[in-house]
Amino acid sequence: MAGERESSSQDSSTGRTPPRGDTWVEPPAELQRLLDQGGVPNSLEELRQLQRQQQLVATQAAECTVSVQIGPAQGCGVIITDSGYVLTAAHVAMRPRKAAVLTLADGRTVTATTRGMNRNVDAGLMKIDEGQNGGRPWPHATLGKSEKLRSGMWCIATGHPGGYESERGMVTRVGRILDVREDSLVTDCALIGGDSGGPLFDLSGRLIAVHSRIGNDVADNLHVPIDHYADSWTEMDRGDSWGFLPGFRPVLGVRGNGADPVANVKDINAGSPAAAAGIEKGDVIERFGDIQITDFESLKSAVGDTMPGERVKVWIRRQGNLIPVVIEIGRAND
Repeated sequence: MAGERESSSQDSSTGRTPPRGDTWVEPPAELQRLLDQGGVPNSLEELRQLQRQQQLVATQAAECTVSVQIGPAQGCGVIITDSGYVLTAAHVAMRPRKAAVLTLADGRTVTATTRGMNRNVDAGLMKIDEGQNGGRPWPHATLGKSEKLRSGMWCIATGHPGGYESERGMVTRVGRILDVREDSLVTDCALIGGDSGGPLFDLSGRLIAVHSRIGNDVADNLHVPIDHYADSWTEMDRGDSWGFLPGFRPVLGVRGNGADPVANVKDINAGSPAAAAGIEKGDVIERFGDIQITDFESLKSAVGDTMPGERVKVWIRRQGNLIPVVIEIGRAND
């Protein structure tokens, strides 16, 4: 991933150049087994070292873990370059070119703009707008890799569940990886609403994943492996968005003719979001959120750029009158 700050200083204890980024914490040799393989501590002293290491990583992670606000929606993100690139979940970023407000560890707010997103895995990208840090580099996470992760490894989840709270600050959860899948990691870190888009670190402070979907059980959560961001970086950075999560295809519930010169509603699915919002046969949809609708195909594309549960203001023309309605996007049963 582009734009990372080079590190030239050496760790005096090891003689090695540490990885780039601000969250790296060299683990003691006694924790190398737990770092590489997972498992449980073999002694009280090892348990204490594990706790101390987790605390050190959490302290470093606080500076680059941000709360994200886009309209009424709230989530989290993690700064990953000194120039201000931010990783988050696609469903937090919503769609390209959206304005976002990020709250930093010290309570300061800055603006950012969403770039692209790979919705197939729920990966999203944002960039902090220029000129907001006085020319100084942004604190940012040390990047890891997800290719060698395995079940049983320890991990550290950070975030701002429910939004930023100055008295509480960032919330840290410690857990272990339960399953490693091609498109997701499963952990038992206790995440709740608002944590989506936040970072998941390994014991050395390397970013290994981003929080995606929170399970029915707070101790059963999915995360986007970090390698997916590297694989899709070029496309997301230029503002491309594509795909949808399995079982999360957005649906409006109207049908029309793609050959018509306008988005004329021919039929409405019973019980659909459109029906609940009062859309009627013969209505012409002219605007969908920020997007001007020119025909039915452009309407399908606009709906495809949303997420189930998102509330969108839609302008319809009915009998010569322009009428605004708010529609909560549904989820297809497939």
